[in-house]
Amino acid sequence: MVASKEYVKWQDEAYKVVGTRISIDSIVYAFRAGVSPESIQRSFPTLTLEQVYGVIAFYLGNTADVDKYLIEGDQASDALDQSSRDAYPEWYEKLERARKEMLTSQS
Repeated sequence: MVASKEYVKWQDEAYKVVGTRISIDSIVYAFRAGVSPESIQRSFPTLTLEQVYGVIAFYLGNTADVDKYLIEGDQASDALDQSSRDAYPEWYEKLERARKEMLTSQS
């Protein structure tokens, strides 16, 4: 009898690939965008193709929970970004001016 393997665990408020510090977020986003498991694995050379497929299988078996987790993570990131913009508006204005200058100089 073959024992089943675990590929994903909940750790530090995130889904992680077992035995790594890699969250499943980027793997799931790439899979949902139609990127092949082989291409995803090349983006994460420390993961095996088996681990990538394991994450995908976990996602397919837990789509509602993982999608909710990703949405909550996006919302938290957006709130943190807004908080930073509110705390340092001058820096963000300077950054935006520099970006516009760079785009103008490339034209």
